[in-house]
Order: sequence, then C-alpha cells, then structure tokens
Amino acid sequence: QVPLVESGGGLVQVGDSLRLSCAASVSNLDMGWFRQAPGKDREFVASHRCSGREIDVLDSVEDRFSISRNNAKNTIYLQMDNLKPEDTGVYYCAADQEACSAYGGLWADEYEYWGQGTQVTVSS
Repeated sequence: QVPLVESGGGLVQVGDSLRLSCAASVSNLDMGWFRQAPGKDREFVASHRCSGREIDVLDSVEDRFSISRNNAKNTIYLQMDNLKPEDTGVYYCAADQEACSAYGGLWADEYEYWGQGTQVTVSS
C-alpha cells in the first residue's frame, strides 16, 4: 500500500477558503480528489495526471477550486475558495500509477490508493 496522508479540512463559513493537502510516499503517481456528501455517491472533484499534462476539475466547482502539485514533496493541493454549503462532505485523496489517457482519472475505481478522508463542513 502507498500511504496517502490528507490534511486541511475543517468547519468554515460560507465564502471562506480551505486548502487541502495530500502527501504520497512515492513519486510519479497520478493523483486526484473525490468527495462524498451525506446520502450521496462519491463524486470526482479534480485530478492531476500525466506529470501535470492532464488536469481536470469538476465543472460545477472549476471557477472556485484549483488543483496543484509540489513534485519535490509528492504532494497535491486542492485550493477551495468561496465555499458553499453544497461543498460539505468527506474529501478523499486518491492515487494510481501514471497514465495519460485524455478521458481517464474521472472514476473512483481507476485509483488504487486512497487517503483516510478529511471532513469539510460549510455552515451558512
């Protein structure tokens, strides 16, 4: 197993910002973020694949969220601005061996390694 250590979640107010971090124990992985709201299915949020040549963000949050990577630390970040109540959920970091397909990385079953999840709660 490849350990993925997440941090950065918390309880915030509408309009606040959070930055989630996920550190991997090895390099050269495709990495991404998924979230699961109460009573809903896990959904794709963002991914950083193919050494940064394939970056995707969920359409409904792409104007507020961004994904980035620090290769020296094997760490990805999810910057979340102008948070809304519908952003509430458990956010999971995921990783897998590098792949560069144009339509890959959008489904949870594509990823082998998962972080423990970090709770994001946005209160109005």
